[in-house]
Amino acid sequence: MRLVQFVKQSSPHVILFGAELDDGGNVVDLSHIAPSTLDFIQGGEKAMKIAQEYLANSPPSVYGADIDLAAPLTGMDKVLCIGMNYKDHLEEVGVPIPKEPLVFNKFPSCIVGPSADLPYPKPTKELDWEVELAVVIGKKASNVSKEEAMDYVYGFTTAHDVSARDWQLKRNGGQWLLGKAMDAFAPIGPAVVTKEEIGDPHNLNLSCTVNGEVKQDSNTRQFVFGVDAVVSWISKFSTLLPGDLILTGTPPGVGAFMKPPQFLKIGDVVECKIEKIGSVFNKVV
Repeated sequence: MRLVQFVKQSSPHVILFGAELDDGGNVVDLSHIAPSTLDFIQGGEKAMKIAQEYLANSPPSVYGADIDLAAPLTGMDKVLCIGMNYKDHLEEVGVPIPKEPLVFNKFPSCIVGPSADLPYPKPTKELDWEVELAVVIGKKASNVSKEEAMDYVYGFTTAHDVSARDWQLKRNGGQWLLGKAMDAFAPIGPAVVTKEEIGDPHNLNLSCTVNGEVKQDSNTRQFVFGVDAVVSWISKFSTLLPGDLILTGTPPGVGAFMKPPQFLKIGDVVECKIEKIGSVFNKVV
C-alpha cells in the first residue's frame, strides 16, 4: 500500500490521509479510518485490515491532477540518520568502512513534502544534496535483535538529506547537527510504501539529479549496514516508536566531494528518486 497525505486543490488548507493507487495516480481518501499516516501506523494490523477491505470494494478516488501531495508522514517522535553507509560513497570520500553505524539526527520540524520549495539558508554557502532510503518504524522497538528487526519496519519512503557542508564539516565543533537540521532539510515522499510492496530493501536503485543532470546513481546493495542492522543498533540506545524515520545514508556523487566541489544555488531543482517508491522534487528558492 502507498500511504499519502494530501490536499485537494479546492480546499488546500485541509490535509487528508489516503492511499495512492499507483505512483502519481489517483488517491482514495482514508480519513474516515485515520486522520493521518501516523495515526494509521499506530492503529496497527486492525487499521490496515479495515483499509484493505475498503479498498477491495473499489471506492471512489480523487484524480491525482486535482491534489497536491504533502509529506506522507509527519508528527513522528524522531528523525534519525545514518552516515557513511554506502561502500561506494566511502571509496569516494577515502575513509575506511566503519565498524558500527554512525548515527545523527534531524528534527521532525525539518520534514517537508515531496514538491516543497527549499529555502536557501542564509548561514551556509555550501548547500548540498543527498538521496536516501528512509525507513518507517511500525511498532515500538527496544533492544531488538538483527534477526527480528524487520518485524518492526512498516515501510519506506524517499528522502532528500539536504546538507550544509560548511556547518556539517567545518563549523560547530565538528558536530553535524546544525549542518543537517536547518529548516526544510528533510523533504520526503511521495508516499510511505509498505514493506510488503517493496520486497527486498537491499536491492533498490536510487538516484539524484540536479537540473536534470545525474549526480548520484547507485543501489542499496552498497549498504555497509542493512536496514535490519541499523534498526537493531539504534534500538539498543533509544526506543523507536511507530512513525519514527531512519534515513539510511547516501551513495557517491554528493557535491562536496566532487573536484572541484559543486553546491546548490537558488533556482536549482533537485530530484531524488528510489525504485518502487518514487521521487521528491525540490526547488532551491
